[in-house]
Amino acid sequence: MKPRNQFGIAAALLLLAGFPASAAQMAMLRNGFSIRHERHEPREAFTRLYLTSAPDNYVDIPTSEILRYEEIEAPSASLPAPGPAATLDAMVSAAGNRNNIDPDLIASVIRAESGFNPNAVSRKGASGLMQLMPQTAASLGVQNILDPANNVEGGTRYLRDLLDLYHNDLQKSLAAYNAGPQRVEQYKGVPPYRETRAYITKIILDFNHKKLIQNAARAGDEKTKPAAVANAESTHTTR
Repeated sequence: MKPRNQFGIAAALLLLAGFPASAAQMAMLRNGFSIRHERHEPREAFTRLYLTSAPDNYVDIPTSEILRYEEIEAPSASLPAPGPAATLDAMVSAAGNRNNIDPDLIASVIRAESGFNPNAVSRKGASGLMQLMPQTAASLGVQNILDPANNVEGGTRYLRDLLDLYHNDLQKSLAAYNAGPQRVEQYKGVPPYRETRAYITKIILDFNHKKLIQNAARAGDEKTKPAAVANAESTHTTR
């Protein structure tokens, strides 16, 4: 999900309390928002705010919109290391059950969106495992966009809303998740964007692959089960 107004999204990104970047300053903006960052770099009409120490994790803000910078005495706590895979599996399963979505589909969306990186923040502001935009997260009641459980629940709820909106049409729902519902409405279906179409294909192929593996495993269990039962009965008879 990519915003068209980079400044508006970037400003809204830091509305969320407890943004966990390990920052040294706050940029105070004219609109009342503030952006926590590690360092800033003037670039003509824009100032680049680096959200973390990573050189590709930044937002560009019109310099005229920045009132001042304030030092932060104590940096905020960094995110804890991601838990074991079973923890994420439990989050995905719980969110899927609450929102009536197959957990395997949620996992496929997470794979496509963030590669299972809970700290992922795109240049345009999409954040967390399911790459939620700040406005979307706020509308869903997500208080900490980078908290894995909050992010997965919010992203799953949003996907459920889209599936309801498009009468369980998965392609349209995924297109809206990636490009925005307004683009789906504009083109009366999946928009002709290469990125969006590749995104939909990637998720559906990954989801179908999971199901094929599960079906093959179940078929294997069914084939071996009668032999196992027969062997157990034979053993019981000879005793």
